[in-house]
Amino acid sequence: MLGGATAVQRAWLSGFLAGLDAGAAPAALPAEAPRAAEPLTILFASESGNSERLASDVAKLARKTGFKPKVVDFADLELADLPKAKRLIAIAATWGEGEPPARAGRVYAELMGDAAPRLDGVQFGVLSLGDMSYVEFCAVGKALDARFEALGGRRAVERVDLDLDFEAGASAWIKGALETLAPEPSGAAGPAGNVVAVDFGRAAAEPNTGPVEAEVVEHVDLNSSRSDKETIHLALAFEGAAPAYEPGDSLELYPENDPALVEQILAAAGLAGDDALRRTLLAERDITTLSPVTVERFVKATGHADARRLVDSGEVRAWIAGRHLVDLLETFPAALEAGHLGDITRPLPPRAYSIASSRKEVGDEAHLLIAAVRYETQGRARAGVASVHVADRIRDGAKLKVRLKPNRHFRLPADPATDILMVGPGTGIAPFRAFTQERRAVGATGRSWLFFGDRRFTHDFLYQLEWQDALEDGSLSRIDVAFSRDQPEKVYVQDRVWEHRRDVVDWLEGGAAFYVCGDANAMAKDVRSALVRSYADVKALSPGDAEAAVTRLERDKRYLQDVY
Repeated sequence: MLGGATAVQRAWLSGFLAGLDAGAAPAALPAEAPRAAEPLTILFASESGNSERLASDVAKLARKTGFKPKVVDFADLELADLPKAKRLIAIAATWGEGEPPARAGRVYAELMGDAAPRLDGVQFGVLSLGDMSYVEFCAVGKALDARFEALGGRRAVERVDLDLDFEAGASAWIKGALETLAPEPSGAAGPAGNVVAVDFGRAAAEPNTGPVEAEVVEHVDLNSSRSDKETIHLALAFEGAAPAYEPGDSLELYPENDPALVEQILAAAGLAGDDALRRTLLAERDITTLSPVTVERFVKATGHADARRLVDSGEVRAWIAGRHLVDLLETFPAALEAGHLGDITRPLPPRAYSIASSRKEVGDEAHLLIAAVRYETQGRARAGVASVHVADRIRDGAKLKVRLKPNRHFRLPADPATDILMVGPGTGIAPFRAFTQERRAVGATGRSWLFFGDRRFTHDFLYQLEWQDALEDGSLSRIDVAFSRDQPEKVYVQDRVWEHRRDVVDWLEGGAAFYVCGDANAMAKDVRSALVRSYADVKALSPGDAEAAVTRLERDKRYLQDVY
């Protein structure tokens, strides 16, 4: 009890005991003047929402530990304010091939530029999230960590780089960061002189909402039998109310691995007779991802000399390109134990899919749109874990585990009179089906314009009849399509945006919101570029001024992306 007491508390206690011995009434402990909470800035750069959720967790815990936290979205950051953040925690996700999340791109570029402000006197720590299957693992977090230091900041907490199974690591890092950055104890922390104790571990590990079970009530391939694609419309029903989703949200689907691939893994590992391991690999472990860390763990577990030489040569990144775990096990045969596969692999993560329905129209259901991913590398057929699980092994009546993943950054305008433009090729059309259903249900008076693209009109026009009905009932004002394989020259949605640039710019100048959903690597960038060129042409602007016009749309939350 006395070990944590301050000098004032010990002196008071000594007097108190002396007073009791003398028969005197105890004197009150002099009240210590309340001390203002220490400010803490929590900066996040998020694409799928994980960094944002962790930032919220940090803020909740920080309030209990003597801080006054302020959570700032990277997209909303004013760089001039950053030097004022004397204590700074940054939580950053890496997207694609080492890029920042789309909404954070503008500020990230400014921070890396020559005009970035000095951060002298700022104590910082960076928590970095990524996906180890990508070459540029956690590149954005690493770059921010180095940049803060280069600008004069003092690294108070060492950076940690976390893979998709980040929960435990993030909890431990948050605990350590707040302990390191916490203000010095002020002695008496309340009128009774009690020192507030916080269980960092418990507070930093607040559980997420767990998955729920859904039943497949409709499983339809929306492509024709002559298409070279499979795009599954999946309708899910729930026992009781559906998750409280909004148009723009996603559902995380918990898949199972391909049983045939599980058998190949077990055979290559010499563990074909282990039924318990078979069940674990089927539903719990990621048995496709191959990363440098996977190879290093394999070498540590097996001591395989050839695999060790591959790691030591520095050529492991080049070797793993296009290969999966099964290739590693077959190329470097070794005696493995069941525990080794657990050490080598990571937990099987859920896959997030945009919800393609509005509860106002479909009730206690949720609809998903999932394209089966099939390809070949290194002479071997490959398949997307979740998408092919749904396409090949799920049918009506099957049960799936899903979890709601809200996306408050991809919402319909609050005013249903606002016009909207929606660009969604392929499965990117999913949230716009939800938008259209929602606007129909609420009687929105704003106009809506859809740009849709795919390969062939006859075989790949997803939800074609529904869009025709929406045009008839007025819930969709206009649709422009781009089918890339229906003519000798390829035509894409960005080409349609450019083709109709005068109307597009006119809608936007009138206050419309512009939405993009789909492929992040090419389509989303090409659509944005087409819009910048459209502004330059229609408004007779310089390239720099046209870029600034689109940037203003982004800052005003009227250019919104949900890309993957």
